[in-house]
Amino acid sequence: MSSDCLFCRIVQGEIPATIVHETETTTAFRDISPQAPTHVVLVPKLHSPDAVSLVKAAPGVLDDLFRAAGEVAEAEGVTDGGYRLLFNTGADAGQTVFHAHLHLLGGRKLGALA
Repeated sequence: MSSDCLFCRIVQGEIPATIVHETETTTAFRDISPQAPTHVVLVPKLHSPDAVSLVKAAPGVLDDLFRAAGEVAEAEGVTDGGYRLLFNTGADAGQTVFHAHLHLLGGRKLGALA
């Protein structure tokens, strides 16, 4: 955990968030600035700056994130219509919190990327 990381502080319960799913290794919460009707952020409890660093440090946790995303998608009712899973890596890609995190977006038809 990193004491100055927003997502670490959410995982620790120091900053309030609407938690929608939690496992031993992951926490999922609603995005505070949703880009779709369903927009959930899934984070590993282990601090790692991005997805590639995470898979190098703890590859099984990446599996856990995707498993949790499937469970959240089902609970949110977006599996039939479809949903998007997205990692941003680096500032040029739009990453603003440097703790690996997976966005789950759905609830409406999503346009093409970029």
